[in-house]
Amino acid sequence: MAEFIKIYSENPNQREIDKVVKVLQNGGLVIYPTDTVYGLGCDFTNTKAIEKIAKIKRVKPEKANFSFVCNDLSHLSDYVKQIDTPTYKLLKRALPGPYTFVLPGSKSLPNAFKKKKTVGIRVPDNSIARTLVASLGNPIISTSIHDEDDVIEYTTDPELIYEKWKDIVDVIIDGGYGDNEASTVIDLTTYEPSIIRKGKGSLDIL
Repeated sequence: MAEFIKIYSENPNQREIDKVVKVLQNGGLVIYPTDTVYGLGCDFTNTKAIEKIAKIKRVKPEKANFSFVCNDLSHLSDYVKQIDTPTYKLLKRALPGPYTFVLPGSKSLPNAFKKKKTVGIRVPDNSIARTLVASLGNPIISTSIHDEDDVIEYTTDPELIYEKWKDIVDVIIDGGYGDNEASTVIDLTTYEPSIIRKGKGSLDIL
């Protein structure tokens, strides 16, 4: 049964954050708030945890389009190949924010992603998500939690999320109501940025 932990986004309680970090370090799965929809995540260095998420999503880890949730851009070169100045300026302009940027992956990616040529980078404008990643010390592999209901694509109420996921994951963070619109996904691996999915977030950043 998952632990249900209330954390306030205005001022995340470090003791509660540390509790969640410990679960992540032990290979646990966590549902947490972002600036868009709630995400399902694990420590990106833990192959077994990544495989668990892939199984839940019914995909193979090497085929999965999971995002790397970071707390800022300072360690970007650890995960992506060298990027040019205009690309970096675009990232600085847009992040933290409701965007996922697809970038060319570097050779130093964790084992589960060695075969992937690209990675999706997220820096959410949500203090719970970013404090969690900063305290963990490396990115969280993340994917949105979808709802089977076609009308309500994303569940926004943490208590309803708990009811559905309590026997599947280890911790669910109640960070208040989530959004029901996913991030805008922008591919930066080609000459011109291209929109893969229009979600939350203005395209004026391009």
